[in-house]
Amino acid sequence: MAPSSNPAYLQISNLWKAFGEFHALKDVSLDIKEGEFVCFLGPSGCGKTTLLRAVAGLDLQSRGTIRQGGRDISTLPPSKRDYGIVFQSYALFPNLTIAKNIAFGLENTKRPKAEIEARVKELLALVGLPDQANKYPSQLSGGQQQRIALARAIAISPGLLLLDEPLSALDAKVRVHLRHEIKELQRKLGVTTIMVTHDQEEALSMADRIVVMNHGVIEQVGTPTEIYRHPKTLFVADFIGETNKLQARATNKNGVAFGTGELRCAPHSFDADQPVIAAIRPEDVIPHETGFKSGEAHNLIDVVIGEMEFLGSFWRTRLRGKKLGDEVLFADFSINAARRLGLAEGGFLTVELPAERLLVFPQGGDHGSGH
Repeated sequence: MAPSSNPAYLQISNLWKAFGEFHALKDVSLDIKEGEFVCFLGPSGCGKTTLLRAVAGLDLQSRGTIRQGGRDISTLPPSKRDYGIVFQSYALFPNLTIAKNIAFGLENTKRPKAEIEARVKELLALVGLPDQANKYPSQLSGGQQQRIALARAIAISPGLLLLDEPLSALDAKVRVHLRHEIKELQRKLGVTTIMVTHDQEEALSMADRIVVMNHGVIEQVGTPTEIYRHPKTLFVADFIGETNKLQARATNKNGVAFGTGELRCAPHSFDADQPVIAAIRPEDVIPHETGFKSGEAHNLIDVVIGEMEFLGSFWRTRLRGKKLGDEVLFADFSINAARRLGLAEGGFLTVELPAERLLVFPQGGDHGSGH
């Protein structure tokens, strides 16, 4: 379900979490709208799981507030909060049948037995396992167990669904299939969902918005397209997808120089001669025949093709050139482009670095942005 224009359903304000001297969260603020699917993404130790546990009341924040549906839940125990949660480990009861596992939370609500049975049947159908009610968790595959954990989490129709790396214990094919199913289920239910993951592909394919975290702070919040195409910091550009990081210096507000070359780039705010990092994704490098010329000759570089690595749908190539100085430029070329241009190791090529895709960041740190 696409995010609405309503006020935030979940409001996280100025959250801090300290473990002794170590600050796992540093002044984190975030608004999540009703019906939104948001991914907390980042490397191990970035604070994403700590933030999820604070929302769940499993690990209370040191300071700051959390409001859900207008209600302050900052200090409430987990049992008084309105959410369902799915863990990486499934956490199903091994001695209970699948039906009993799903019914567990419902039985605590003192609903009539017939109503609980009907709801369990409905949920099993919803997650595509209508015939598994009388089996035990050990009789199901990992993917099936995770679907049951999901059914149990949504059984009581929670206002918030929390997913803590729910797919990381599964093999690659099951993971791809299940992430599509979870997204479809979330859309169907319209439940506000937060998923913690360190898998960028998972976040890009499932989220309405991605919250990229690093060292206890939020680096950037945006749609998958915004995060990928318009990273605000070098950390975001580097963590999500592949990116070339070239040592350079600013020449003017739309230019950088490295090696013996000067290139146009996306607008930035650095002073002339200031050391910077120029970043461009390998797929944004455009191949042309050797000696190709155009009106945008500024951003054409003659290169020698080094190692070529076949990655199925494209070739990843290492390029060197006089204009690049000592830098190696990685470029991803489609199978068709490689065939059309007759690319081979040791061959020559002219490549174009589109100015709008050449982004500029400060040197000496992942934080901050110059564009």
